[in-house]
Amino acid sequence: MYPVRIDGNGLCVREFTDSDVDALLAIYGDPAVTRYMSFDPRTRDQVAATIAMAIRTATIEPRVEYSLAVAIPDTTEMIGFGRLAVDSGHPAQRSAQIGFALRADQWGRGYGAETVRLLHRLGFAELGMHRIWGARSPDNTVSDQLMNKLGMIEEGRIRGHVCVRGAWRDSIVHSILEDEWTPRPSTDTVSQNPATT
Repeated sequence: MYPVRIDGNGLCVREFTDSDVDALLAIYGDPAVTRYMSFDPRTRDQVAATIAMAIRTATIEPRVEYSLAVAIPDTTEMIGFGRLAVDSGHPAQRSAQIGFALRADQWGRGYGAETVRLLHRLGFAELGMHRIWGARSPDNTVSDQLMNKLGMIEEGRIRGHVCVRGAWRDSIVHSILEDEWTPRPSTDTVSQNPATT
């Protein structure tokens, strides 16, 4: 499925472009944003490589990696990053992992919840996933509250899951199944041609 754009309530997710490097740097280069993530703040060169990889993998068939810009639809201003990665090792299981990050000045506006809703829509309604899951730092209580609010059930702890800043860290896994997901009334639209929406 390429290109992807899903419009929701005040936000959209869309494919990355080369011009998104500085916008992503404002997210991935910010220590406040990356505090609970599985990597240290990134440099501009690292961010440019991330976007180049996202653009390159977006057209591979079958597509298993959906790294998308989170943007304000009317201005296309990028304020976040959303990712849905199909668990390609066992494609018949129809499972995918999600993750997201927002620019710090956009926190507290409901954009995190809307981003996750759009990723759920992509996974369940468009890609036919059975299970969508996400992993968070045990210290990230905001992410915990958000995933619980959106019906993602806490499953358990993965011990020593990621090495961050020289120390091993656990992750807490949340998931939602297709029969637990409730699509919102038709406020969300999906387009495979970003120029038309």
